[in-house]
Amino acid sequence: MNDKNLLGPWIRRFLLEYLVGERNLARNTQTSYRDTLTLLLPFASKRTGIAIDRMTVEDLSPAIVRQFLDHLERDRQCTGATRNQRLGTIHSLARFIGMRSPVHLSWCTEMRLVPFKKTDRSMIGYLEKVEMDELLRQPDRDTAIGLRDYVLLLFLYNSGARADEVARLTIGDLHLGDPPSARILGKGNKVRLCPLWPMMIPLLRNLVAGRGTDQVVFLGRANKPMTRFGIHRLVTNYAATASETVPSMASRRISPHNIRHTSAVHLLRAGVDINTIRAWLGHVSLDTTNIYAEVDLEMKAKALAIVDVSGLPVSPLRRRELPSLMIFLRGL
Repeated sequence: MNDKNLLGPWIRRFLLEYLVGERNLARNTQTSYRDTLTLLLPFASKRTGIAIDRMTVEDLSPAIVRQFLDHLERDRQCTGATRNQRLGTIHSLARFIGMRSPVHLSWCTEMRLVPFKKTDRSMIGYLEKVEMDELLRQPDRDTAIGLRDYVLLLFLYNSGARADEVARLTIGDLHLGDPPSARILGKGNKVRLCPLWPMMIPLLRNLVAGRGTDQVVFLGRANKPMTRFGIHRLVTNYAATASETVPSMASRRISPHNIRHTSAVHLLRAGVDINTIRAWLGHVSLDTTNIYAEVDLEMKAKALAIVDVSGLPVSPLRRRELPSLMIFLRGL
């Protein structure tokens, strides 16, 4: 069989040549693409009765993809957002094959006509100042572990960094001179510099004292690098404790990404322009950052308060009777 018709070689090229070599996507994004295909291929193989390694490009038909998307929602209880994310991977694969193999252009077009499902846009979850302050009060700073946890939470709030970015942060990435900053390696291996609050300088110096510049900043109990999962668990545990004092935190799942959103919203409230926040968070597109300007009810209320309504009538206008619809139509 012509190797260009087999699906397997195309998928290998897509994952290794395109995602890594051409797009330079973040490792987590590559993993998401891989997981989609890991779910899709056995499903398609079972439905077609063809072994995965013998499947051709055309065997992965739009009908099979639609069945797979239904399977995700019905059997795996995935949300519409997850369904659309999986479909995005399939669209990318189809585009990759279609651009490199003209004989598959028709198949590519049909695959990319499988539509995304309209979903409700979820609200951005962030913490109010009183909630963030309570979260920062939870670690016991009289212990080494508690002090490390406090510095980690404060660094998340200061930098707006993702959990995996903080987990990879090395001592060499810190510049604790004047002005203090941290070099953060973000998605797609893009580097950004994040300014640090002056209060972070003594805390970080104390945390990394006596260690080499190639070591990570945040170590676990066994002096091994913390993982993003460990950071996530740390935040959720302290959030659960903080919710006993601040009940508004009890009904929400609070994660490191919520602290990232919190940093953005609090910067916006402080008057920082949206483009600076985009660079601060490491967003490629300004559209991604604009969501923070939309979600902040406090800023909307302040904008409403400065509108001059003094000249508007306070009493309701008298309703003017309209002619009947038929008279209106005859008059046209």
